[in-house]
Amino acid sequence: MKEEKAFVKEITPQSEDFSRWYIDTIKKADLMDYTPVRGCIVFKPEGFELWERIQEAMNKRFKETGHRNAYFPMLIPESFMQKEKEHIEGFNPELPWVTEAGGEPLEERLALRPTSETIIGHMYSQWIQSYRDLPVLINQWANVFRWEKRTMPFLRTSEFLWQEGHTAHATEEEAREETMQMLEIYREVVEQELAIPVWKGQKTPSERFAGAVDTYSIEAMMKDGKAVQAGTSHYLGDNFARGFEIKFLDRDNTFKYVHTTSWGSSTRLIGSMIMVHGDDRGLSLPPRMAPTQVIMIPVGPMKLREKVMEAFDPLFDTIKASGVRVRADLREETPGWKFNEWEMRGVPVRLEMGPRDVENGQVILARRDTGEKITVAVDGIVETIQNLLEEIQQNMFQKALAFREANSHLTIDTMEQLTAHIAKSEQENVTSGWVLAGWCGDDACEAKVKEETKFTSRNIPFEPPVTKETCICCGEKAQHTVWFGRAY
Repeated sequence: MKEEKAFVKEITPQSEDFSRWYIDTIKKADLMDYTPVRGCIVFKPEGFELWERIQEAMNKRFKETGHRNAYFPMLIPESFMQKEKEHIEGFNPELPWVTEAGGEPLEERLALRPTSETIIGHMYSQWIQSYRDLPVLINQWANVFRWEKRTMPFLRTSEFLWQEGHTAHATEEEAREETMQMLEIYREVVEQELAIPVWKGQKTPSERFAGAVDTYSIEAMMKDGKAVQAGTSHYLGDNFARGFEIKFLDRDNTFKYVHTTSWGSSTRLIGSMIMVHGDDRGLSLPPRMAPTQVIMIPVGPMKLREKVMEAFDPLFDTIKASGVRVRADLREETPGWKFNEWEMRGVPVRLEMGPRDVENGQVILARRDTGEKITVAVDGIVETIQNLLEEIQQNMFQKALAFREANSHLTIDTMEQLTAHIAKSEQENVTSGWVLAGWCGDDACEAKVKEETKFTSRNIPFEPPVTKETCICCGEKAQHTVWFGRAY
């Protein structure tokens, strides 16, 4: 036990400093490392494989709905950015520029892409001529740059990885259907694969994507009560089509502007998964996302190890052949040290096998999510493990959902109540969570909530648990029911 306690001390408790806990956890789990460039990180294999699993889950759904992957240049001419004024104004504070090459100044500055609507809009204007060319359904996996002043690995970095979909349609109806279809895909991936409950809804005008007509999001609550925007889908109308002259000859023999969409999610999903499921022992990964689903560890005296390995090796091969992502830890460290190591790395299931287990034709399975240990027969072990992994996946979602519900406040209807709630939460050192409140639709009221409480509107949920009648700020009739909370 002494060894175990000493190991745990290397991770700051969540209640003491959540941000420090987060950094400790991702470093100890060997997910990333810092680089000499401010705000840029290295994705180490354990971290990048999490992104690969997200890619796999999304790519499957993208392709099932007719989308194809492509790749567009990272450098975007300044003149392209200027074609959609609202767009460039929205991103200008975050844009890094290339101004010279080969020791010579460039005739035109080139932006490192913050997003790709402009360059893709230009290319679509070359490709789309007729209604027969529509719809265009393209996604790209890429890196983007937004020169952040405050950074946090995975959640907010100057360079990050993401996918961005860009589609063009003949009608507004088709484009809006696309926008909502992709939002639902994001919800499905995040809830079913990452085990994170989200709220789907529409962004307020002040939180809308620069240049969009409407922006929709999925919002997730972290264990410190803060929000993460886990994915967005935008209906762009014909704003970008007009800026880039994306026209098509319709069936009625008239030229029309296309209606476009864009939608994106990023590596902040990795950070979200860590913050939603992790605990004071470190990382805890949903089985569908975990690079390693089962870690096998032989136990018992070294003098009997050869006997254990005679049964251990074939069992490893059987589990691996089933498709379960399994690893064996055969290092010389003590079993206790290994148990702590793999718990900290978030592996969902630990399999222990010792001399007595070999004699009895059994193994011990330990769950990362609950800490429970069970003894099971070797016969039928694959089915047992597969069922257990699914049970853990569902349990992790339900735990996250229960936390969100416990920290979602539905009876705060005035600024006085909100400020009192925040003050009480800070005094008791607990999360203030999210507040569901009415909003009259006036930008000034939304801005006042943010200024006085640092709570921002997350989204206008499609299916709020209750409907609010009055604005939390001015007390006038509410036009919308909105989630408010502090966000990353």
